[in-house]
Amino acid sequence: MNEIVYKLLQIEGEQNRRKSKLLSYNTGDKVHKKQMDFHKCLKNNRWVFGGNRSGKTECGAVESVWLARGIHPYRENRKNVFGWVVSLSQQVQRDVAQKKILSYLSPDDIVNVVMLSGRKDSLSSGVIDQLFIKNELGGVSVIGFKSCDQGREKFQGASLDFVWFDEEPPQDVYEECKMRLLDRCGTMFGTMTPLKGLTYIYDEIYMNCNHSSEVWYEFMEWADNPYLNAHEVKKLTDSLSKDSLDSRRYGRFKAGSGAVYSEFDENVHVIQPFEVPYDWQECISIDPGLNNPLACHFYAVDYDGNVYVIAEHYEAERTIEYHAEKIRQIADKLGWHRRSDGRIEALIDSAANQKTLASTRSVTELFFEHGIACNPNVNKEKFAGINRVKEYFAGNKIKIFPCCQNLIREIKGYRWGAGDVPVKKDDHALDELRYFIMKRPYKKPPQQELTAVQKDKAKLIRKIRSKGGI
Repeated sequence: MNEIVYKLLQIEGEQNRRKSKLLSYNTGDKVHKKQMDFHKCLKNNRWVFGGNRSGKTECGAVESVWLARGIHPYRENRKNVFGWVVSLSQQVQRDVAQKKILSYLSPDDIVNVVMLSGRKDSLSSGVIDQLFIKNELGGVSVIGFKSCDQGREKFQGASLDFVWFDEEPPQDVYEECKMRLLDRCGTMFGTMTPLKGLTYIYDEIYMNCNHSSEVWYEFMEWADNPYLNAHEVKKLTDSLSKDSLDSRRYGRFKAGSGAVYSEFDENVHVIQPFEVPYDWQECISIDPGLNNPLACHFYAVDYDGNVYVIAEHYEAERTIEYHAEKIRQIADKLGWHRRSDGRIEALIDSAANQKTLASTRSVTELFFEHGIACNPNVNKEKFAGINRVKEYFAGNKIKIFPCCQNLIREIKGYRWGAGDVPVKKDDHALDELRYFIMKRPYKKPPQQELTAVQKDKAKLIRKIRSKGGI
């Protein structure tokens, strides 16, 4: 009898522990802010790129349990949810994703279990095929466990409400799972440490090469996890190489060659848009293209010399007349300043001065005819320009509005090639960014702090000049 009572008390204690673990998730004094950002995001293709022990797997497991039980605090809940948890292998499934999900479920929540191996009275030591879970809205939800080593064919046929990828799956499995979500308008999310280099996930999610409005990602590192011991984090950090830290701590993508603009941090340099004061407006910068994209950005500068990239035009295979019209439309929307003759001032690649066999007029002349006065006198020295842009990023002197998607994409993907030369690929926006930054004056720090009167005077002079007064 005592043995039975002891067993019952053990079961009751385990039930209470699991219930309290879910209820206490990110409540109280310690909150993992980036985990909560992930849960609050309503996009349908969300990814967390994180180092080991950053907390990424934890939020994937909680998201799955919330959806299955119909208790998600930020999404519309459904009855009879069917979702998959996809691991790289059955052993990894058992030791990682399955273990995490079970830790957030009370035995009372589990209606039935189908095992691939092992016993139902010892779920953690076996491999689960399907978990049948009580849904708070009524009915029963199913979490199915899949492993990538089963092959793509094992992922066919089902209609799903969600898929959680615990680590990066093969591309054919990823594509197949996307099809499973289609008819139920399901959501997909992944948690991974990027250890395979610049894979399709780098292109589709991090670079968002398809410009999907449903793609979202976040990087998590040890400092984001409030449950890690700061002293232990420092000891481990000091013991690892830079390359190991990049992936193991920060969850960064690594390639055979490094990023040119390694100083760029999307969380720092991409900011929420705001109404830019008229007297901050500087000029636009253009890198022309016919078959290649024409890249054009609108630049503003505040009184402290911070550069703001606030609008973008980026299209390929269009005429100069078309591009000029689009640029004028953006300028009208922004209330952009014009010259006394009504034309918009721009910097442009000096190659635009050349006439082609297909035209008797240069690109510069064609733009002028359509309302854009282009100045081809730009500094095209690549290495000097790159160094200046790097300095601006390092000093947090460039701020980019999220609408400039192609510029952000090119910055993230710009990499060194052989012989310390950047790979000549997807750099159209980066070229005209360099033209603008190289036009900025080199400022030495003032010998002494300006007085309030001097600052007001400088501000007034700048405002008058921007309106053509002096």
